[in-house]
Formats: sequence, structure tokens, C-alpha cells
Amino acid sequence: MKPGKVAEPAGTVALGAWMAFAALAAVVVSDQGDPLGLDRGLLSWSVGHRSPVALALARGLTATGTGVVPYVLVILAGLIAGRTWRQRLVTVPLGVVCLGAGQAVRYGVMELVARARPPHHDWQTQASGWSFPSGHTTTSALAAGLLIVALCLRAPRGRTVLCLLVACWGAGVGLTRVFLGVHWFTDVVGGWLFAIGWLGVFVCAVARWLPGRYVPRAPEPGTPHPNDAADGPVERHAPQDPHRRGRSRPA
Repeated sequence: MKPGKVAEPAGTVALGAWMAFAALAAVVVSDQGDPLGLDRGLLSWSVGHRSPVALALARGLTATGTGVVPYVLVILAGLIAGRTWRQRLVTVPLGVVCLGAGQAVRYGVMELVARARPPHHDWQTQASGWSFPSGHTTTSALAAGLLIVALCLRAPRGRTVLCLLVACWGAGVGLTRVFLGVHWFTDVVGGWLFAIGWLGVFVCAVARWLPGRYVPRAPEPGTPHPNDAADGPVERHAPQDPHRRGRSRPA
């Protein structure tokens, strides 16, 4: 897959995500941060379905959406995406920069919108700061997106199942924020849109401006893996003439 063929769709996805995010942010600001009908309904449903087991699972999953875990996944994504160690020395820092810068920009947007969280008596975990867009949601979605991109580039066997598992983790972290009562559902949707837009810009920029020798590419069909050379040359044998079978060599 050539970088030029990746940049255009990535840019298109980024543009669409940013437009949707801007529209959602405008609705939130125009309503002065008040929750929408869907926000209230999903929070009420969550409060009414909080069994001890569900709460324990939600708290465990939500804890993976911040701190060390997302950065470990991003480092893993960089190692997977690079086909050589020279590429990995670039892809790993790029992934970390993408995640760190995305978190910083999201924090700035959060301060600008300044939306209040749901009522504190509905909280089932600790939270701080304003509500829109959700930080755990954005962070986990960015980490999941980078890992999915890496898996698609390397195209391992069973990549569809792996990508679905990673996507379910990223989506699950966001949904736990609503279930635990610390975010409105539109905060989570905003986090998803922000992550898609940021990741699209990042992939587009890397595909367009990073020198070609550092850009990870999906292997073409029939292309041997770089490590195959370590196995040594393959011995080839000339086809045997069937008419010579059974003939003994002259003494």
C-alpha cells in the first residue's frame, strides 16, 4: 500500500470527524452544557442497572483507559508497524507523540467548552476536570486506533479478530464512563470523534511528509518477509526428465 493512497482517505475521514465534532461541541455550548435527552436517559438506565459485579468490571475496564496502559499499547503499535528496526525507531516515538499531543489538545478543548459533569451523587468512580470531551474515551480511542492501523499495515493472520478486540476495548472504556456516572453520553461521542479526527490528521501527515524509507507499508502479495532472508537461499532443483528415470549411469 503506497503512502499516497493512504493520505487521501485519512484526510477525508479526519475532515468528516472534525465537522461532526464541531457540530456536537456547538450544540453543547449553545445549551450551556446542559445534558440532552439521550444523556439523561442513558444515565438513568445506568443508575438502575448497577450490580456489584457490573460495577467491578466497569471500574477495572475504565482504569485501563488512562495512565500507563494506553502508552504501552501505542509502543506496541509502533513495534508492530515498523518492518525494520530503523522504521521502529521512528514509528514508536511518532505514536507516543500522537497520543501525548492529542491528550494536550483535548485538554485545551475541554477547558474552552467547560461543561459540567453529571451530578456527583451518581458517580461510582473518581473524576476531575470538566466533562466534554471525555479524557478516558479520547485516550483509549487514540491508543486503539493506532494499534488497529499497525495491525492493518502488517496484515497478520487473524487481524480481523484482533482489530475487533482492540476496537471493543476502546469503545468499552468510553461506555464505562457513562455507566459509572462521571460523563454524559455526548461527552463520550465527542471523545470518539476527537480521536478519529486527530488520528486521521496524524496518519495523513505521516503518509505525506515522512521520508519514504521510514513510512511503514503493508506488504504486497507474494512479497517475502524481511526476516525470510535469514533462512538462507532456497535450493532449486531442475525438473527431472521422466524418460531418464530408471536408467543407470554408464560405468
